[in-house]
This record gives sequence, C-alpha cells and structure tokens, in this order.
Amino acid sequence: MNIKPIHDKVVLKPVVADEVTKSGIVLPDTIDKERPEKGEVVAVGEGKILENGQRAPMGVKVGDIVMFKKYSPDEIKVDDVEYLVISESDIMAIIN
Repeated sequence: MNIKPIHDKVVLKPVVADEVTKSGIVLPDTIDKERPEKGEVVAVGEGKILENGQRAPMGVKVGDIVMFKKYSPDEIKVDDVEYLVISESDIMAIIN
C-alpha cells in the first residue's frame, strides 16, 4: 500500500467477521452486507496541528484494532483493496 495520510487522518483495513446464528450456521459477510464498525490501522498521519503550531500526538498506531462510528469513514480502493479513511476524532475505542 502506498498511502500516507495527512494531519489527523487514519487509514484502516475493514475487519468484517462472519456472523453465526444460534444454531451454528455461519452467515458470510455477503448476506445483508453492512458497513463495518471495526478496522485495523494500516497508516496514520503526523497528528493535528494545534493553535500554537505544535502537533498533537496520535492516539492510535499501526496494528491497532479500533471501533468507529458506522458512517464516519470514507471508502477508498487502492490496488483493488478496500480501505477506510477516518479522522482520529471519529475513532471511539482501541480493542485489545
């Protein structure tokens, strides 16, 4: 991947889990496809520029799995791979 986000932007690879019914039937992600709400961080910007000219440090790093608001990210495609671009402020949590 050859993407370098700027400022407080974060590039994510969507994490989509197969859904399992109570009876154990696995429903693939192609059924009733919803937008993902989790993603793996693959690139981060340098941080937001504050009013005093300093950069705020980023709270996420490459490799983190994060939760975000469903309709916050923008979808992009690079080399036939789908990625999501989101502002750091729209990330709600890091999943350990």
